[in-house]
Amino acid sequence: MKLALSIILLVASNTFMTFAWYGFLRNPGETPDAPWWKLVLMSWGVAFLEYCFMVPANHIGREYGLSLAQLKIMQEAITLAVFVPFMIYFMGEHWKWDYLWAFLCVMGAVFFVNREGIMTP
Repeated sequence: MKLALSIILLVASNTFMTFAWYGFLRNPGETPDAPWWKLVLMSWGVAFLEYCFMVPANHIGREYGLSLAQLKIMQEAITLAVFVPFMIYFMGEHWKWDYLWAFLCVMGAVFFVNREGIMTP
């Protein structure tokens, strides 16, 4: 249960962070004269919500027994799982097969950082 809750919170966290970092780039023509500091403040507002999910996700993951490496690699895999659909469906960018290969490499990292728990009965 704790692992599932940690993963759900990480997905929510990454969704907010993706919008905080990249959402304003969807229509850059709408904010051509906006000072960078206004964009930063808007992004920080959204990123605050990201922290409201990330901090408990990491805390719960550690309580479950995940190492820092496991938490970070899991977060990176979730980041890609959130970012690629965002990039394609929200931002309108085109799919490239290299995205799949990159994601599989990250999944390899997830496997290797968790290998002891997977391989031991």
